Parts: sequence; structure tokens; C-alpha cells
Amino acid sequence: MELKKINDNCYYMSSAVNIGYIVKDNTGMLIDTGIDDSSIKKAVKLLSEENLPLNYCFITHAHTDHFGGASYLKKKGIRLCAPKVEKAIMENPLLEPLYLWNGAFPLKELRNKFLEGKPVEVDEFCSPGNMEIGPFHLEILHLPGHSIGQAGVLFNDILFAADAYFGREALEKHIVPFIADAQQTIETLERLKSLPYEGAIPGHGEFEREVKSTLEANISVHKELMDLVLEIVEQNEGKLSFDNLLKKFLDENHIQSGSIGQYLLYRTTFTAYITKLTSDGLVKTVIEDNQILISQ
Repeated sequence: MELKKINDNCYYMSSAVNIGYIVKDNTGMLIDTGIDDSSIKKAVKLLSEENLPLNYCFITHAHTDHFGGASYLKKKGIRLCAPKVEKAIMENPLLEPLYLWNGAFPLKELRNKFLEGKPVEVDEFCSPGNMEIGPFHLEILHLPGHSIGQAGVLFNDILFAADAYFGREALEKHIVPFIADAQQTIETLERLKSLPYEGAIPGHGEFEREVKSTLEANISVHKELMDLVLEIVEQNEGKLSFDNLLKKFLDENHIQSGSIGQYLLYRTTFTAYITKLTSDGLVKTVIEDNQILISQ
């Protein structure tokens, strides 16, 4: 983890999962926490070594790799803020493995630090728009798609974009980036192309002054993956069961899931694509012979 300065008020801690940091009037705010106590302790140590203050933490969304260290901060007296829906999940983190397991109580294998963070009570929920926290005048952006209630923070012309988009290296690594809503993902990416800011930091990837081409790359990945779904259906006489289509989709992308949890994350993105394709009238989703079928 490395503390990188963007300007006098904006920094980020570059790591597998970035942690943002802003400072004003000897008051500091983290944006996200990393996945666990180990991650947040490293971040706090970096701030201490640079004599930088810490008073608040804003959590962009309730995926464990972004809020897993929040309970540690809470014990240290740091005030926490998060979007309303994400706040509910942070306070009840069983919800993530629960929805991944189709709403049933999850398998023990799904109850790990990657899918279920430590519960933490959030002090304040935020809504999109202008918001004041201490000396900070923030613009909170509703950036749904990757998660339902995800928010970004715009401060001093720098956008802390969370997982609204992935840096190019992360995009290639993940192959099928996790999303919950394909329509909102693309709408968010298009919106980010038109907003005025001097640079942006994704949750996974490095700070860029010119981010438009990276946003375009994210849009292209999702559109290409949805086109692939349509191609597979067409190649199989225009009809496949949901599970067979998912298997062929993963096989075509040379993906071998290493665990049930990883498989379910891929399945969520795939389901988001099916939802959009169905909504757009490009496929039909029906029940036949006790199977969910996807057809043209």
C-alpha cells in the first residue's frame, strides 16, 4: 500500500483495493477502508507517518473489500457515513451471502471475509447531492450498477469513483466484472463521461487525469459480454436453460470458478445481463419443464 498525493487536499492509498483520503482544515476523511483490519491499519499507519489527521470515513458501497475495516475505525471513534441501502447491508452483512445464495440461509463456505464483513453501525446515511461533513463540502454522486446504492465522492474536482468503473488492468484481470444491474452500470459509465472533474480514482486501478477512454473500455466490455450471451443462444437453436447458458458463457471466457462464492459472483453479473437483454426484448426468460429457459 502506497500513499499517493493528487493535490493538497486529495490523496489515495494505492493497493489491490484503493482507499481514498481527503483533508481540509486539519480534518481528514477516508473514502472506504479496504477488506479487513489489516488493510485499514496499514492505511492509518500511513496517515500517522505523514502527520495527517483522521476524523471521518465515507463508505461508497457495502462490498466487503470496501468496508471490511470499518468496524476497526468505529472502535477508534471515527464517524462513519454511507449511502442508505449500503448502510443497511453494512449493519447486516449476512445479507450479501444471503442474496448470493438465492435468499436462503447461506452455506458455511459463503460466510467468509470476502463475502461477509464485520457488522458495523453507520453514524449517518448520505443522499445524492451536496453534503457537508465537518469542513468538507462534498458532492455525493449516485453511481448504481456495481451495487444498487453505490455512491461516489467529488471533492476539489477529484472524483473518488468506487467501483463505478474498473481501471484497465483490473478490467482485464476480472474478465467478467461484477455488477448487479447492467442497465444502470452502462448509464452510470455514460454519465461519468459527461461530468466535469479534473481526474478520477477507481476502486481498483490508478488515478487518471483523462479517464474517458477507460470508461469507454468498461462500456465495451459489458456490451461485448452481452453480445456473447446472444451469440451462444443463437448457436444453440435459440434456446438454452439458464444453467447451461451460464456454463457456456463462462467456458467461452475461459473462466474456471475456484469456489462456490466465485461462481455465484459470476452468476450475479450473468443474471444482470439476462435481465437487461430480457428488458430490451432481445431474449425471453420463461419457465419450461421446471427449468428457466433463455430463448430468442
